Amino acid sequence: MDRRTILAGLGALAAIPPARAQAVPAWSSPVMDMHFHMRAEAALNIAHQQGAGITAANLLTRYDPAKPLTAQQASPSPLFSCWFAATDITQPGAEQILTQAVKAGAKGFGELKYQVAADGPEMRRVYDLAADLNVPVLIHFQEIGQPAAPGGYNTGIKRFAAMLKAYPRTKFIAHADAFWANISADYAEQKSYPGGPIVPGGVSDRLLGDYPNLFADISANSANNALSRDPAFTKDFLNRHQDKLHFGSDCNCEDGKGGGAAQNSTSVAPRMRGKCVAQETLKLLTASTSKPVFRKLVWKNAHRLLGIS
Repeated sequence: MDRRTILAGLGALAAIPPARAQAVPAWSSPVMDMHFHMRAEAALNIAHQQGAGITAANLLTRYDPAKPLTAQQASPSPLFSCWFAATDITQPGAEQILTQAVKAGAKGFGELKYQVAADGPEMRRVYDLAADLNVPVLIHFQEIGQPAAPGGYNTGIKRFAAMLKAYPRTKFIAHADAFWANISADYAEQKSYPGGPIVPGGVSDRLLGDYPNLFADISANSANNALSRDPAFTKDFLNRHQDKLHFGSDCNCEDGKGGGAAQNSTSVAPRMRGKCVAQETLKLLTASTSKPVFRKLVWKNAHRLLGIS
């Protein structure tokens, strides 16, 4: 998405009719959305966040050096307080583009969603660069193709401990279905969104506990599905990793309430069609944690990780 579209969305706040800002959910803490993709229609960028009761958002953008997005341009209002940059890391010059983005104000790399191995040479170069620039890397882990995302992306989550050991200075943020399905020890890549009780000792759960440089975002159907499977496990999981997790939406709906064609299409998991993923996950976190832990997950952890006030 180019700078003109991004800035149009950011500048749409004044154009939102007053009625769109009404009936905002009352969460017990302000909410930082660490995984927000811009909508094609400018007004919907604001409508979704207002409708879901989100206080601030981290924009995930495709960075183009010819149309640089500066920190000042990305943050004209508190609603969009920071941004991450992505580029095709399989192409020559990717490291230079990501470096320019950080110099322009990006707080991290991501979402990196390319058909490579998570321990392959392309991603290893990104890990080195992220350590040198002291910014986190948001990684989409996917092993099984889906209608909206065919193929695998950053494959090899079950080998990823080697990367966490090899790059101790790099801050990793894990995301998507392969990461969240693997919180259960019995996961064998049989489906993207498995159900049923969680078997303790899953790869992702162990990685979060064993490596201080691994974090995860609670976003999309993938996280919501995983944390909806086993309420007792979820409460313990969120409590144990309360300093390593942060909320994100990664929702397709237009109004923060489940509206719009994208969130009602067949490419969306049936359990989430017609629903706002952000609202559903915030309800889940509210029911599964204490207010102090909820505040960490939806506000404090993101600010600490990114070094923002």
